[in-house]
Amino acid sequence: MPVLLSIKVPTIHIIGGGLAGSEAAWQIARAGLRVTLHEMRPMRRTAAHQTERLAELVCSNSLKSDQGPSASWLLKEELRRLDSLLIRIADRIRVPGGHALTVDREAFSAEVTRTIEAEPLIELRRAEVTSIPGDGITIIATGPLTSDALAVEIARLTGVDRLYFYDSISPIVDASTIDMSIAFRASRYGKSLDGTDDYLNCPLDRDEYERFVDALLAAENVASHIPDDMPGAAPNGTPFFEACLPIEEIARRGRDTLRFGPMKPMGLTDPRAGRRPYAVVQLRQENLRADSYNLVGFQNHLKFGEQARILRMIPGLERAEFFRFGQMHRNTYINAPALLSATLQWRARPSVFFAGQISGVEGYVESIATGLIAGGNASALASGDELRVLPRETALGSLCNYISGADAKHYQPANIAFDLLPPLEEPTARRLRHDKKARHAEICRRALESMDELLHAHV
Repeated sequence: MPVLLSIKVPTIHIIGGGLAGSEAAWQIARAGLRVTLHEMRPMRRTAAHQTERLAELVCSNSLKSDQGPSASWLLKEELRRLDSLLIRIADRIRVPGGHALTVDREAFSAEVTRTIEAEPLIELRRAEVTSIPGDGITIIATGPLTSDALAVEIARLTGVDRLYFYDSISPIVDASTIDMSIAFRASRYGKSLDGTDDYLNCPLDRDEYERFVDALLAAENVASHIPDDMPGAAPNGTPFFEACLPIEEIARRGRDTLRFGPMKPMGLTDPRAGRRPYAVVQLRQENLRADSYNLVGFQNHLKFGEQARILRMIPGLERAEFFRFGQMHRNTYINAPALLSATLQWRARPSVFFAGQISGVEGYVESIATGLIAGGNASALASGDELRVLPRETALGSLCNYISGADAKHYQPANIAFDLLPPLEEPTARRLRHDKKARHAEICRRALESMDELLHAHV
């Protein structure tokens, strides 16, 4: 009889049950390998999470644009081709959100948790991990709210101080308390994925806008929860993430800045007045029940009493009741270009991978993407297979290239964007130089063609 040799497969641990960790665990289980997923909630809570569920969406319920040609759409299309669990769930429980892939955040995290808990190859352990396991393979996907003990341990082992920025959360309002005699339904320029009016819009005239800005600039902020730490304050303060500034910080940059940012009225007509408002606050549906809405782009760091007073100055929200007020939280990330390879492995210790926001990507879909890559490569390492670096032409390949190859001296978290992808070849770029949309469409076509070729080569 033939002798059957038992090949010992290294233990795989994932620290962190957020978007990246949950996706990584699923990808490893799909490869037929056992994995232990460690999540410290509810044993140890964070300043921003509301539940103990996996893959909780903390900041908003939007996974950004799902209409091509856009970089965000491209990244999601690539993840769909690679059978991302979390994107599949998001597609299934989406709610109206214009061009964006928006989800019922409670249903989303509940479905991810149910799926992970039901997978026999995934062991979910609810306990805090304060050090990197010394054996086997580890994916660190602890997200922006990495516990202090583990962050200190990572800094000690890597020899690189952890970095920070401040991120923000938007308020959520009870739908039944919105005055629908003032608020109107519309999507900007009448555009949405299914042709419906997906947003509630609260219009402001000039006097209402000026009073709102005055109140916002005079409002009292919440004191920092970290001693001697002033978010956004120069020269030594912890910076904000520029793509997610609190509204009071936007207002400090100029009285009209909000009108060119989250309160821009372009593409909207108030049906009662028959004209474009001076400014608009948009509200996006939070869940399938449509019983709550979040104030789009209205993340802030004001005291809760101040928020209630000032937000009720918005026409249509005079009697608003809030399920959640805006908050800010401190995000931790590593200096990835100094530490990681394009496979998301720690160069000095290749059995350790980083994924999600701690690696320096910003955004829900980017976190899912790095979780998928890290999970796939951890599986390959455990099985003795070749690790995969995705083509540079793809959004996924370019994101990993940025993480591992950006300037380590000036590393900043990044969302996926076309400027991370390689430029078009000169003849094509010259032919399309006056058509930005066509250039973006060609970049997307090239990326998906490259991804398809890769997938067919591995069939």
